[in-house]
Amino acid sequence: MSKIRLGVNIDHVATIRNARGEKYPEPVKAALLTQKCGADSITIHLREDRRHIREIDLKLIKKKIKIPINLEIAATNEMVNIALKYLPNFVCIVPEKRKELTTEGGLNLNYNSGLLKKFIYKLKKKNIRVSLFIEPNINNISKSKNLGADCVELHTGKFCSLVNKNKNYKIIIKKITETSKFAKKIGLEVHAGHGLTYKSAKILKKVKNIKEFNIGHFLISDSIFIGLKKSILKFKKIIR
Repeated sequence: MSKIRLGVNIDHVATIRNARGEKYPEPVKAALLTQKCGADSITIHLREDRRHIREIDLKLIKKKIKIPINLEIAATNEMVNIALKYLPNFVCIVPEKRKELTTEGGLNLNYNSGLLKKFIYKLKKKNIRVSLFIEPNINNISKSKNLGADCVELHTGKFCSLVNKNKNYKIIIKKITETSKFAKKIGLEVHAGHGLTYKSAKILKKVKNIKEFNIGHFLISDSIFIGLKKSILKFKKIIR
């Protein structure tokens, strides 16, 4: 089995900064340390409301970081134009709701599919690999392929919630496994993310065909107690 890549989401470093309207802690410093600790990529979500990451953070991180950058954005003209301006390695298109605390689920690929296909084409034309954040089911995989995506990121929130509550997760893990297998079969790279902890990552790593985990909230939370370096290294050890 090939090694699973670790993408570290540093959004919540910016959340802490913005809570007091200060200049610290700087997301770019977190990105540099994350790179130094051996992460395979940096993930940042530039939301329309700018509640954590801001455009200046993207600019600085793009300038300083050598490992791939995965930019999460909503499917809007403004966000796609920002992505085309800074040219990250990956763009993951995610759904957004103004009042949500965090991304609540995968994209509805039946909504504005023509516009989504247009955005994907524009991004790919600039050699940006495009991922769609989706619920794990076969139908979404087929639609993602038809829209022109290079990758899919499977929403693992429901799975992680069951693991955290010590409830039976066999049905959802089977669905993730079947979805990942089908995605690989039709030529889509599979990533996974949302809500992953040490415990759930250890279980999910057994699923074949997942190439990358994107982990943020838990990793940043645990780094308060053990440090960012130790948290990253612990996840790397678990998934490899």
